[in-house]
Amino acid sequence: MILDTQKTEKFLIAKITEQDANLEIADKFRDEIFALIEQDNHRVVLNFEEVTYVDSSFLGAMVAGLKKALSLGGDIFLVELKKDIYNMMHLIRMDKVFKIYTHAADIE
Repeated sequence: MILDTQKTEKFLIAKITEQDANLEIADKFRDEIFALIEQDNHRVVLNFEEVTYVDSSFLGAMVAGLKKALSLGGDIFLVELKKDIYNMMHLIRMDKVFKIYTHAADIE
């Protein structure tokens, strides 16, 4: 299991339990996020609290999950990004694709 989940009134919080979000776990992550979205969890918060590294294959899996959520009227939000990961997201303009917040409590 890559995602540890917690349901709230507004959304499902899915905490990524791996430090390295890379090619090795990208396919499994995509399968897990798709399964969660298909179970009527259309608004998902991905918590990056434990993640210290993200590669392009994992980003691709995240985008696939976002497309799935959007197709069902939902969305995916990112929270608790380490400074380096936030800076990378900004550099490659993924902050224009995903809504990034400091904490889940900040999401409306």
